[in-house]
Amino acid sequence: MQTTERAQPATGSVPRPRASRRPGGRGGGGSAGLVVYALTLLVLVASGSAPSPLYPIYQEEWSLSPLALTVVFAVYVAGLLATLLTAGRLSDHVGRRPLVLAGLAVSVSAMLVFSVATGDLALVVARVLQGLAIGLATGALGAGMIDHQPASRPALAAFLNGVTPPVALTVGALTSGLLVEFGPLPERLVFLVLAAAMVACGVAVAFVPERVPRASGALRSLVPTVTVPGEARRVFVAVVGCMIASWGLGGMFLAFAGTILRTTFDVSSPALTGAAIALFTGSGALTGLAIQRVDAAKALRVGVVALVVGPIGIVAALWTASVPLFVVAAVVGGVGFGAGFQAALRLVLAEAPVDARAGVLSSVYVASYLAFGVPSVLAGVFVPVDGLDAVLSAYGAFVVLAAVVAAVLQRVARRARLAELRADAVDAEHRRRGAGAGAGQA
Repeated sequence: MQTTERAQPATGSVPRPRASRRPGGRGGGGSAGLVVYALTLLVLVASGSAPSPLYPIYQEEWSLSPLALTVVFAVYVAGLLATLLTAGRLSDHVGRRPLVLAGLAVSVSAMLVFSVATGDLALVVARVLQGLAIGLATGALGAGMIDHQPASRPALAAFLNGVTPPVALTVGALTSGLLVEFGPLPERLVFLVLAAAMVACGVAVAFVPERVPRASGALRSLVPTVTVPGEARRVFVAVVGCMIASWGLGGMFLAFAGTILRTTFDVSSPALTGAAIALFTGSGALTGLAIQRVDAAKALRVGVVALVVGPIGIVAALWTASVPLFVVAAVVGGVGFGAGFQAALRLVLAEAPVDARAGVLSSVYVASYLAFGVPSVLAGVFVPVDGLDAVLSAYGAFVVLAAVVAAVLQRVARRARLAELRADAVDAEHRRRGAGAGAGQA
């Protein structure tokens, strides 16, 4: 059963959120806003994986080089990170709804550009817009879910923040692959469907009550920064390596799944590419569902083990050209992706102050998307020179190293916290005895 008692930093489950320190910034109440924000986050993140099954088609039709596809991927990550760094805390000052609606408007524009793209320049423009949109709305959506969670379910928003991204990536890749393979207008339909879904989400968001009053400092919040308040900083440092390993492996799979299938296993089907990505992200989503009532520290250990075994299996499958090993490794890696990110996020959000939620979530996503994008871009640059197998072997080693470092830091943080608690208990006992002795003398 999931605990709602206060957990110790970096060691336990999600505690009951602190009461808001802002006037009007109440939590709890009806859950309709939480559902709307969760579905909106799902649609936006799903759009991020939707182009992946189409990359082999673009490459063939437009004679795109691997470097061109790397640029397309890089500008998406750059746009996303730039927006997270500047506007990530803005919704703590102007409210969640304006940022979400702005993100949806930009994302609809990106989908329309995708739907008429006839070359790499259009892909670059669409991916820049897409990165800006997701960066603009992600922190506000995550914080908005916390604002609207029912008081009786104090861990629900943290769970949804962790499980929605892998579910969304699964939906986006699988739906895109199927529509490209079997639907009409194979290079356009998926983007038109997503644009329509975003418009529907925007209508729903417009009716969600705003729980965050306007506050001063909006312009000041636009100064690029990564902010983690002192209450959550120790936990963040202890678990950020697990977030990096999770999203690093996710970037590896989303960026190179199609290339692996085509060059190693001679498979060029968009539907199978989407299915391969969905196998990885779907395993992550199911893991997130399975561990929601498991102690967060224990779930993190499961994630670390899977983040070590999964990449090793994927690299071994490349060198041996083994389809069964690739499938098993994708599932194990997906378990690490889901457990590693969600458990780490639960631990960080357990310590996040109410009036800094969007900033903390934006910092989480900055670290995650840096790990998602930078290694993938570097790998794309070096694959034409050093070969797919060698480069992805180095990529896998990076993921394993990040997971191992996370495990060590988590262990150190736990021991430090236990020592701190023992010292506090000794100090309290000394004060109690001193007070007792003073009363006796009186």
